[in-house]
Amino acid sequence: MKSTRARAVTPERGATVPDTERLIATPVLVIGTGGAGLRAAIELAERGVGVLALGKRPKGDAHTTLAAGGINAALATMDPQDTWRQHAADTLQESYLLADPRTVRIVTENAARGIDDLVRYGMPFAREADGRISQRFFGAHTWRRTAFSGDYTGLEIQRTLINRAARLKVPILDTVCVTRLLVRDNAVFGAYGFDLDDGARYVIHADAIILATGGHTRIWRRTSSRRDENTGDSFRLAVLAGARIRDPELVQFHPSGLIEPENAAGTLVSEAARGEGGRLLNDLGERFMARYDPERMELSTRDRVALAAYTEIKEGRGTPAGGVRLDVSHLPRDTIMARLPRVYQTLLELQMLDITKDPIEVAPTAHYSMGGVWVRPEDHGTDVEGLYAIGEAASGLHGANRLGGNSLIELLVYGRITAAAAAAHAASRDTQRRGGTALTEARREVDDLLACDGPENVRALQRAVRDVMTEHCGVVRDEAGLRQGLVELAAIEARMGDLGVHPDLAGYQDLAHAFDLKSTVLAARATLEAALERRETRGCHNRSDHPETDSSLRVNLVWSGPGRIEREPLPQIPAEIAELMREVSATGKLVE
Repeated sequence: MKSTRARAVTPERGATVPDTERLIATPVLVIGTGGAGLRAAIELAERGVGVLALGKRPKGDAHTTLAAGGINAALATMDPQDTWRQHAADTLQESYLLADPRTVRIVTENAARGIDDLVRYGMPFAREADGRISQRFFGAHTWRRTAFSGDYTGLEIQRTLINRAARLKVPILDTVCVTRLLVRDNAVFGAYGFDLDDGARYVIHADAIILATGGHTRIWRRTSSRRDENTGDSFRLAVLAGARIRDPELVQFHPSGLIEPENAAGTLVSEAARGEGGRLLNDLGERFMARYDPERMELSTRDRVALAAYTEIKEGRGTPAGGVRLDVSHLPRDTIMARLPRVYQTLLELQMLDITKDPIEVAPTAHYSMGGVWVRPEDHGTDVEGLYAIGEAASGLHGANRLGGNSLIELLVYGRITAAAAAAHAASRDTQRRGGTALTEARREVDDLLACDGPENVRALQRAVRDVMTEHCGVVRDEAGLRQGLVELAAIEARMGDLGVHPDLAGYQDLAHAFDLKSTVLAARATLEAALERRETRGCHNRSDHPETDSSLRVNLVWSGPGRIEREPLPQIPAEIAELMREVSATGKLVE
């Protein structure tokens, strides 16, 4: 990697080059410094390939750190009967047949290697007395296959990857907001962005780019994502570059997000709380999952538990604050402190609540983008040459319901595989065509936003989008609501013409928020339009006006821009996997 001042760049005709513009060149650029991005960067560094990783938030505070419950792999340390094929069958079954069987096979067959990589990097997994990696049940798994580290598995994985990257001296810039990918002749040649602290611009030339920029769950009002993360950056960067989005309407609402305090609404209570024996109760004290999935109860799939909680609240059996109660107080205190330490600490800090004595008030919260950038199963390449997407930014593994614990193993498997593909692509490039209008447009976009001095506040418009999505595209949807959502979204888009953007001595966060808003609006439109197109109820997608599953809609919806949706058929599930899949009852699933 090398860096120089921007005056070394020959400006395109009519372009203005900012005085503080830094030029960097690297064979492979990784955008995102969470678990997926770091795993890819590590693989590239271990292969001796030049890499630069960029992030817009501190690498130690990536969204990966919030993944509490565990990571899946058919290690068979606890249940010898488990196999990668059964893991694949469970994943496909819980996807409501919308996961790509090829992607599922790649992840489940390579999952054990992903765990081995973490162990090699020093990951402190919980272990049995004889040294075996301990594994526990997560909802809807046939066998115990979820490895963990207390209830802070994602945090430990992120720490482990950061330490490994540091040992490999991977260059990481985690104060850079990427605003555009630079593309010429349908091939990436770099990215443009700015520093969040001093506003300095970056031009990064790269032969290959890996997007690891997360999902779009922050576009809802109650979400497990924090401020300024998962705002749909991957959607916007990919679509503007010429890539497509698959299944944006398929968003997982986690059953247990905190209701209070307001500034932490949506903060996740790990699924491990239910995995360890937590009980869900309505305001009448009833263990209501008996009505919706009497066999699996609280260990049912996330989509069904979230819908059950939503139904209890909607039908008046929720708490006065609009939630239900998750109770672990019947568990031994030692179990809670050993298995749920982060949940215990979080509730003490946020509510002064001792979960060993009192139940937790929770409600469904937007948690995970199961759709994302369209990618090929074999290497997660996109429609744009040299552009790849991994982690929550990508699509293909989860379908209409993500199996708990699958997100962390996905980022490890494809972080390795995709990095290898990106390295091969970069090495194959004899020449790289740059220039054209891409860099001019990227510079102008930033300049135009900095010149905005209108009356509209970026944060207020972000909140307006979240209100629209919460009201019209939440756990349960219908055509009238979705169409109204599109009308209201169009009004917000019109107001964006009067934005005021005002960076100050504290930094350029306001400019970053303006780009977040652009991403949020694009992601919201994609989600609303795809949700309108999917006229059925399947997994996380509940249409009260179309309560049945439509076999003709066992397709992926691929969105390439406003009003442009294609139906993409899925390949057949291999017989060796199909024979292991179990039928999931729909009893109690529908609510309206």
